[in-house]
Amino acid sequence: MNKRLLKKEEGSVLFLGSLAFSALLAITGVVIDGGILYMTKADLQKTANAAALSGAQELTASQESAVTSIVDEILLRHQEKQSLESVEVILYDRVKVELKKTVPLAFSKLFGIDTVDIHANATAKIGVMGRATGAAPLGVDENLNLVYGEMYQLKVSSGDSTSGNFGILALEGKGAKTYEQTFREGYSEELKVGDTVAVQTGNIAGSTREVVKEKVSSACDIDDRECPRIIMVLVYKPVCADPDSCTNYQQVEITGFAYFYITEPMSDKDTAITGKFIKRTGTGYVDGNAKDRGAYSIQLTE
Repeated sequence: MNKRLLKKEEGSVLFLGSLAFSALLAITGVVIDGGILYMTKADLQKTANAAALSGAQELTASQESAVTSIVDEILLRHQEKQSLESVEVILYDRVKVELKKTVPLAFSKLFGIDTVDIHANATAKIGVMGRATGAAPLGVDENLNLVYGEMYQLKVSSGDSTSGNFGILALEGKGAKTYEQTFREGYSEELKVGDTVAVQTGNIAGSTREVVKEKVSSACDIDDRECPRIIMVLVYKPVCADPDSCTNYQQVEITGFAYFYITEPMSDKDTAITGKFIKRTGTGYVDGNAKDRGAYSIQLTE
């Protein structure tokens, strides 16, 4: 009797041990395969984000192919070109990238699950720039009707800041040396719509010529995103005690941003920077209250 009971208990222990081992094996498989899926999803999402953000830089182009070629380039760089499901492009608005990757599993194969499809979507949208760093100490009146691609001259002679459509600004403080450094390197602090800045006074045409000479020595063109010929300028409205008689103002209020491409050097007698305004995306933040003068920022919306 005792022997039969002992054998029965041994059988029960063996059964429970096998059951526990199977459960442990299943849990181990879930952890390992789950970790693989999690890491794959994270990497695929990063790639989708990078492709969408990079493609959005070209949403101001005239052809959708400018956007899709950048998306393809990013996917190739991340070795995920084969994962591309679709690219949706709406110029001057958004680009959406959809990726799918089939992931082979390890332990889950024991339960008849060989692969799992991982999906990653990302949408990048552009909006009017309202906050940014790196601005040149130059501005354009918000009332000027910009025609993109046409030639303009940004006046930089003494007195131009308080009259006409263009102005020289004292972002870092007054003085030709300070102005020259800011023009060369860009203003390091953030400026935003609603900020007020002082106008520059004095003769800074000579300082302007030196920096323009440096910038146009580069052979880059409008499509080069690192081209030093492209400068960010402020869009402003004068701050006046009497709006009906606004002359000789000392401050301006920022209402937006614009990009200007310098086309040629200045001669010894020039008092203006020659170039054209362009539409372009850049580093900054979107603000719905900013004036649209062709400067846009990118934001990830999905």
